[in-house]
Amino acid sequence: MSFLENNTPAFPIRIKRLPGSEGLPLPEKMSAAASGFDLHAANIEPLDLAPGERALVPTGFALAMPVELEAQIRPRSGLAYKHGITTLNSPGTIDADYRGEVKVLLINHGQETFTIRRGERIAQMVFQLVPAVLLTEVDELDDTTRGAGGFGHTGLTTEARK
Repeated sequence: MSFLENNTPAFPIRIKRLPGSEGLPLPEKMSAAASGFDLHAANIEPLDLAPGERALVPTGFALAMPVELEAQIRPRSGLAYKHGITTLNSPGTIDADYRGEVKVLLINHGQETFTIRRGERIAQMVFQLVPAVLLTEVDELDDTTRGAGGFGHTGLTTEARK
């Protein structure tokens, strides 16, 4: 692990520009306290995304991360709110051992065709720790108040839960 200038621990992540990414910025935070790095579209030609359509958009880079990390690809709130553009597999996961180009699976849930232009900020990438986990098979699980209730079992109001 490395450290930033203010002695904050930082995981080293290597990033490689790929052919076709010339002139595009690498992933970047748009403010000092942002948790996500904005990703830019690396498509050569404008890409029209009609309502209901989806497309895999290149970003022009690949990563090498420590095994303790994953990169999550998440929507940009402004695109989702203004145009209905979001990531279909959300969050998308980039595993630490993946070395191919990072691509973003976008879908248009809006009412109008949306054009994705080269260099446009299309998603954000957030790095998360992946804990080491040991799964242990057992015959029984301990009881909880909730039990096996799921998918709306508590209702819509406090009254429905009583």
